[in-house]
Amino acid sequence: MPNPLKDNPNWIALRERALVPAGRRVGEWRDWVVANDPVYAAARRPGPAEKIAASVTLALILAVVLFLALFDWNMLRGPIGRWASAKYDRQIELNGDLDVNLFSWTPSAQVRELRIGGPDWANERDTLKVDDLQASVRLRSLFAGQVEVPRVAITRPEVVLIAAEDGRRSWDLDPNRPDSGEGMKLPPIQRLIIRDGTLSLTEQRRGIQLDATITAREGTDGDAGFTLDGRGSMNGTPLTLTVKGGPFINIRRDRPYGFRATLAGVGTRLVADGSITRPFDLGRFTSTLSLQGQDLADIYLITGITAPNTPPYRLSGTLTRDDAKFSFSDFSGRVGSSDLSGEVVVDRPGERLRVDADLRSDLLDIDDLASVLGARPQVTPAGNTVVTSGLPGKLLPDAPLNVERLRAMDGTLRYRAARVKRNELDIRQVDLGADLKDGILNLDPVAFDFNRGELRGTAKINATRDTPYSAVDFRLRGYPLESIIPARGGAPTVTGSALGRAQLEGPGASIHDFADNSRGTMSLVVPQGRMRAAFAELLGINATAGLGRLLGGDQSTAEIRCAVASFSVTEGVATARTFVIDTTPVLARGAGTIDLGAETMNLRIDGETKEARLVRLWSPIVVQGPLTAPRVGVDTGSVVGQAGLGAAIGALLNPLAALLPFVDPGLAEDANCGALISSAR
Repeated sequence: MPNPLKDNPNWIALRERALVPAGRRVGEWRDWVVANDPVYAAARRPGPAEKIAASVTLALILAVVLFLALFDWNMLRGPIGRWASAKYDRQIELNGDLDVNLFSWTPSAQVRELRIGGPDWANERDTLKVDDLQASVRLRSLFAGQVEVPRVAITRPEVVLIAAEDGRRSWDLDPNRPDSGEGMKLPPIQRLIIRDGTLSLTEQRRGIQLDATITAREGTDGDAGFTLDGRGSMNGTPLTLTVKGGPFINIRRDRPYGFRATLAGVGTRLVADGSITRPFDLGRFTSTLSLQGQDLADIYLITGITAPNTPPYRLSGTLTRDDAKFSFSDFSGRVGSSDLSGEVVVDRPGERLRVDADLRSDLLDIDDLASVLGARPQVTPAGNTVVTSGLPGKLLPDAPLNVERLRAMDGTLRYRAARVKRNELDIRQVDLGADLKDGILNLDPVAFDFNRGELRGTAKINATRDTPYSAVDFRLRGYPLESIIPARGGAPTVTGSALGRAQLEGPGASIHDFADNSRGTMSLVVPQGRMRAAFAELLGINATAGLGRLLGGDQSTAEIRCAVASFSVTEGVATARTFVIDTTPVLARGAGTIDLGAETMNLRIDGETKEARLVRLWSPIVVQGPLTAPRVGVDTGSVVGQAGLGAAIGALLNPLAALLPFVDPGLAEDANCGALISSAR
């Protein structure tokens, strides 16, 4: 194929020029400038105009240099202070000498008696006062677009930091700028000297008052480096803070700066041992964090992060910071008698704090989980943790929910326990999920797997009100009756699987208060099962059959065709709507109430036999007293009435007729179990 560029003159010239060596082309360009550039010609052979212009320029440069060398920089103290005061809306003064040295490869400045006042609301306390401040910068790094500070020396700095309850901070020079959560970014400081420094911190929202000394020394001995040593109080309890950093010797951007920080207060101790990744970008660091204390909920007072109530804990993992994002990852340890591991991420994507946690336990002690629900842990002398409701003799915890803490942040939680220590409820696995947004907490799932059966449900807690308003919906499936009703004589009294559901809602700051004010429905269904024949007979108070079998140690069983208990709940009182226990020999019906607030019950069960009985005491069974230890008995008044009626008939007729009140014709029929179960669900 012919090449159309082959004979093109322009293409030939361009190709030939590309083949000319680069050095030759530079020489040709230089020759052209010498021959044709008027500026070059004037520089080689300056005329009167060029000489005058060069002289004036040189004179101006010399004048500026002499001016800067001889200038009294103290004349700028007033203008600088007035400009800064107007810009930051607070009093800023340079009351001492101001010295500036510009003619050096490390230009420096020295300021004496610097004062930065606090905002109007900060109790008229200055934010910063410094007797003497000296700093220098490396000029060559500035030309390269970087800032390096060879030396900073501060004498007697006094720092006062005040955080108000409404979130205002005295050290925020631009209060209108939203808090992004990013850390302070400082240039590398290769030599830092701080003499006789003090720091005072007042945090009104969490009741923190801390007074600390600050020093920074050069050298290679054990006392060299940065030290902050603080003492104070938090909510009236002692508080200590210690931060130690390595010596400031040849600090570089690519060399991490090590530190160790220890914070102890309100029964909590945190130790961070790590390094600032790029000195001194305080928004990025990594460390090993160890924390321990009596209750994880106390972490809120130190960090502002809402955590549930727990028994004593001890955790250790890796803490990293990436500006506003903190990650506590690969941590492990113990909470009470349970192991705990996982990851927690704290971020501030907007104006609100967000916490996302993924937690797990290989082996959970169910008492430790009860603490999260408001039960109160107690450590026994043997080192074991037991929990109580907080109210003597009560089952439901009374610890109030702190709504202000729930409103302070958003986040999610997922917790899974692979195994559960042996417990009375026979729980084997736990799976919990939570989502918190704008003060509304949704719990989904709430799942407990038993040896047989499971409990699944959801809950919603609206903490935007002064008194939280909650709604729960829990379903029980396949739970064994033998785990509810104790065995007698080594054999189970009742066998079968229970189904249940509770739908409740109402106000309450604690689980106990919620139960006391709740409304809704509760139901329990046993589709089928077996019962000791002796107890089945006793449901009808059959003296001949029931007592005979019970006293004779009879272990035979009777079929439970169905059992249904359905309650309507109003103001914390559950009233029986349907209460039927249908067994092969007896049909029993019940009535009564369960007071969820007082945690007491008052139930009455009337039984009717399905077969004729010669002797039967017409006396209902009553179940009364606290939920934790109910009393089961018979209505003796009915028995006495029945006996009195028999005596009257016997006196009028004959002794055989006196037995008539105790004869049961056995007219009870089987219950419609299908309809009963459907109505209870």
